[in-house]
Amino acid sequence: MSPNRRPSTATGNLLYAQSGGVTAVINATAAGVIEAARGKGVKVYAARNGILGALREELIDTSKETAAAVAALRHTPGGAFGSCRYKLKSLEDNRAEYERLIEVFRAHDIRWFLYNGGNDSADTALKISQLGKAMNYDIRCIGVPKTVDNDLAVTDCCPGFGSVAKYTAISTLEASLDVASMAETSTKVFILEVMGRHAGWIAAAAGLAGEGADAPPHIILFPENPFDETAFLSKVKATVERVGWCTVVASEGVRNAAGQFLAEAGTRDAFGHAQLGGVAPVLAALVKEKLGYKYHWALPDYLQRSARHAASKVDAEQAYAVGKAAVGYALAGMNAVMPVIVRTSDAPYRWKIEPAPLAKIANREKKMPKHFITRDGFGITAAARRYLSPLIHGEAPPPYGKDGLPRYVQLKNAAVAKKLAGFQR
Repeated sequence: MSPNRRPSTATGNLLYAQSGGVTAVINATAAGVIEAARGKGVKVYAARNGILGALREELIDTSKETAAAVAALRHTPGGAFGSCRYKLKSLEDNRAEYERLIEVFRAHDIRWFLYNGGNDSADTALKISQLGKAMNYDIRCIGVPKTVDNDLAVTDCCPGFGSVAKYTAISTLEASLDVASMAETSTKVFILEVMGRHAGWIAAAAGLAGEGADAPPHIILFPENPFDETAFLSKVKATVERVGWCTVVASEGVRNAAGQFLAEAGTRDAFGHAQLGGVAPVLAALVKEKLGYKYHWALPDYLQRSARHAASKVDAEQAYAVGKAAVGYALAGMNAVMPVIVRTSDAPYRWKIEPAPLAKIANREKKMPKHFITRDGFGITAAARRYLSPLIHGEAPPPYGKDGLPRYVQLKNAAVAKKLAGFQR
């Protein structure tokens, strides 16, 4: 028997929580979790605002939601139960938090915990999965993948990425048509800044907008490659002189040769990551100062990860599938694993879900392979296209009302009565 599996004879409740930056399809995962658990007769509680809700005993009873409301989560963006950026310290460094979690689990007979997030969330899930043995409580923890950055190890891709990739490719294509129309007398250089602190997957997806030297984006800047100002400006100048205009897509995490973020703002987020102030205006200033070209830049920010109207059908289906699989793993007695996506074919695109140990995922980061980036460092290769293209396939539009707006669901989020005293972190 696998060390991550033990006979499941426990009955009780399942707790689900969302963590980190939300995506256009994280609620599809929530729907997969709730519907799969209901099918097995298991009650699902959701933690309000991620792991903080578990610590504060702020739980939501999803059994109060109708089947129609839960199904509508599949096309609703944002985080239906609230999310947070909060990383648990080790058991040795902050035992009080772990003792509090066990108290909450005991009080509400929680025997399965599913944590839906990215790298730091996988680390938290791994730590909680080790609680049972350390604190004499039967709890099984499953990490559930989610991140627009596509940087989780082991899994072929991350739910949430396919939709932001589709949005980025579409935005690059559409904005470039606009720039091309006005380039004769107006903007010569357009810069689109996208998310991706350490990994350039989202920036790479912009490359799907066109193919060939004259097709946008003409320049992609990846965090994996040190920024070379001279080479960048030379490429911009040559492109404008040849094509008449230039579209640049830059990852927020672009660094100089010394390893410093171009957009370093000097502050840190709750996970200790550098807060970035904007690489697009830095690049735009360079273009203006050194080349004299008129420019525009855009920062889609939350728009790129919340654009459910432009979601990838493949992404939405994968997001639901990992939620459903996570419940199956938990009820089968598995612990400290994550349902990951395994690609079995590029063309036609085929995939399946398999369990992978959290220990091989937590605190690891998957960056763009070198063979996905062109030799000059400014584009994507054919291999990258083969990987990326299937992930943006298909449309999964939300239903629209007579007012022309999407019909998104807002849950009741009925609170579970508290049984414990308050907790101070």
